[in-house]
Amino acid sequence: MQPGNNMSLRGAVDLAAVKAAADAAAKAEQMRAERARKVAAGEGDAAAEPLIFSVTEADFEAQIVPLSAEVPVLLLFWADGYGPAEQQVPVMEALAEEYDGRFVLAEVNVRDAQRLAQQLQLRDLPTVLVVVAGQLIPLFEGPAMAEEIRPLLDQLIKEAAERFGIAGEPGSRSGKGEPGAAGDTAEPPQDPALTLAHEALDQGDLGGAIQAYRNILTEQPANEEAKLGLAQAELLQRVQGLDPAVVRKDAAEKPGDVAAQIAAADLDLVGGHVDDAFGRLVDTVGRTAGEDRDRVRTHLLGLFEVIGADDARVVKARGALARKLF
Repeated sequence: MQPGNNMSLRGAVDLAAVKAAADAAAKAEQMRAERARKVAAGEGDAAAEPLIFSVTEADFEAQIVPLSAEVPVLLLFWADGYGPAEQQVPVMEALAEEYDGRFVLAEVNVRDAQRLAQQLQLRDLPTVLVVVAGQLIPLFEGPAMAEEIRPLLDQLIKEAAERFGIAGEPGSRSGKGEPGAAGDTAEPPQDPALTLAHEALDQGDLGGAIQAYRNILTEQPANEEAKLGLAQAELLQRVQGLDPAVVRKDAAEKPGDVAAQIAAADLDLVGGHVDDAFGRLVDTVGRTAGEDRDRVRTHLLGLFEVIGADDARVVKARGALARKLF
């Protein structure tokens, strides 16, 4: 496969991705808080964040998924003793140094991760995949030169920021770490109530999940992970049973119908069209007044919770909403 044939983040955000991104973001926030606690307690080094590191089968999910909510993660699958794959390693490492923290490079030696390679159905070595907000996306298969890869990296960085609000900070990472050295990735203990709420959501018990998250927020109003979970569960519940064709037809024919616009925005978000969802409701705020306007505004704020307050698309939409309101 030639580099770039499969490279696109467009369409990567669907119903599962909305949940995965929020889950990844929640895990990343836990990791950041735990690292900050350890640094404050003198138990860790704030700068111990490698740009390049090895990852094993055992710690793959625990390391990569939460990290991918902070910065795009490139996975380089290679094998020692196999020339084309070995030759790709210095090329990718040089690019990681060149891009200076805009992505991190995780190297996976398939000789030590054969089950993972089988699960991912790798067809060639080297293979480079990308993980953004918990979503696994192909970049390229087979040997590639740096000049072929740079345009793919530029597109990756741009779309990761625009569609997922995830951007690596230049200069924030450096050097090559030992296996498992992408920061302190041992997950802090999970709140049992949150665990039960997440399990209900994963099992499709939306009513149970919603109640569980609400119970947590009654006791802990500032619990960001519970807020994210509640927003996800409520969104999933709202779109159940909707006929997309009917909803979109109603929204197109009735631009002033608040219920129609809200339903269409929910479907937009579930389909990964985040900017469309936000733009639709911002425009509806501009066309309405009184209780209708307040209903749309409140719903839009709820959709912001699904994506996350720090997401670039949310920040942009908040500005547009403020201009409509004031």
